[in-house]
Amino acid sequence: MRAAVVTTFGGPEAVEIADVAVPEPGAGQVRIKVAAGAVNPVDLAVRAGVFGGAGRTLGLGWDVAGTVDAVGVAAAWQVGDAVVALAAGVADPLGAHAEYVVVPADAVAKAPATVDAVHAGTLPLNGLTAVQALDLLDLAPGASLLVTGAAGAVGGFAVQLAAQRGIAVTGQARAVDEELVRSLGAADFTADGVAPGSVDAVLDAAMLGEPALEWVRDGGVFVGAQPGRQPAPVRGVRTTAVEVSADGARLAELVRLVDEGALTLRVAETYGLEEAAKAHARLAEGGVRGRLVLVP
Repeated sequence: MRAAVVTTFGGPEAVEIADVAVPEPGAGQVRIKVAAGAVNPVDLAVRAGVFGGAGRTLGLGWDVAGTVDAVGVAAAWQVGDAVVALAAGVADPLGAHAEYVVVPADAVAKAPATVDAVHAGTLPLNGLTAVQALDLLDLAPGASLLVTGAAGAVGGFAVQLAAQRGIAVTGQARAVDEELVRSLGAADFTADGVAPGSVDAVLDAAMLGEPALEWVRDGGVFVGAQPGRQPAPVRGVRTTAVEVSADGARLAELVRLVDEGALTLRVAETYGLEEAAKAHARLAEGGVRGRLVLVP
């Protein structure tokens, strides 16, 4: 089969399409015939060597939508099931940007019934990151939350999910994105920020760091979108970061919201698997609203 990998670190040109063996599922695993999967900033980071692994072959891609192709022992899925899954890992020789991928059975959820595979392939990584970040915030209905990068993938999901929990959301993004952010459920919008100490919490999807921490009231909470990059706690503010993990049951909840029309999946462009380097280059340019999706 074909798979997008990197064997040397660098820019988009470092992405290779390699011929590799089709992986076999072990006990408690399933193999998915990949129909689509989004390209995310973490893929660019793997390609650039942010997570290490020099001298090894590293796979790319965390998001997958497709069809169960084979199952291992004790895997509660059937061949032919339409599914989505998170293939988490920054140091594995194969990722989801391939014709087939093997994942733990408990990382899998039934695919949304109301959208195609291209849209479904944008949900797992960013949807799970957003909902797990909100879990870390642990805000009660009525609390005030500012989401940075609210027009982006994680930020957009976070705005929708927080609003559904009865949280008063302010979305921070570029001024041109105000209409989009408000349409996702933000009660207020800012392009520049808010008064110091004026919100109960910040979900920092844009990784602004300390400037965004200043907006949190004393004793509030701050959650960043990348482990290890959150600012140090000050003024009694609890600071942490979400480290996304595969969770098929939680992913199934997100799928339900998609099918109910309560969670919006946005696709900007699609690319063939052989165009993976082109997709990396486009994502690196910035300004993408919606996901870039690879279709094997």
